[in-house]
Amino acid sequence: MQTINAHQLLSHHDLSSFSSASVFGALQESSILWLLQNGRVHSLEKGESLFEQGQAGNSFHVILEGQVSYFKYHDGHYSYIKDYRPGEEIGFVSMIALHERIGRAEAHEDTVTLEIDSAVFHGFHQQLPREFGILMMNLARELARTVRSIGNLVVEKDSGANSE
Repeated sequence: MQTINAHQLLSHHDLSSFSSASVFGALQESSILWLLQNGRVHSLEKGESLFEQGQAGNSFHVILEGQVSYFKYHDGHYSYIKDYRPGEEIGFVSMIALHERIGRAEAHEDTVTLEIDSAVFHGFHQQLPREFGILMMNLARELARTVRSIGNLVVEKDSGANSE
């Protein structure tokens, strides 16, 4: 994993291209730029680890380009959960819940992410409180979609067990 700065990223991407990301929805471009300049932009090659089970969960990542596969660790083994695509975030639950990573995330293809740690998250709240509120709504919306998806999986599993 290589860390690049916002200037390097923006030499290959238009800032406006990140406005369509679900995590950044309705944020002003100047706020997205603030996050890019204050967070850490990582470039990963296919197969590289973004984070591992047991690591500190003091940040989350916004997928800017590429795709990240997530594998949850439980009861001694890993299970594939889902792929995260551009505009989505991974790791927010660990950061907000103040617990370590409970799985591993790896680049499914060449990928670029923006890491926002708890200090940057707090700084964004202090510097741009209105924009922070919008960011929180976007993150809450993604969490709600995840909860709904998990609920659907439980129903599907239960339906399969009842039909046997």
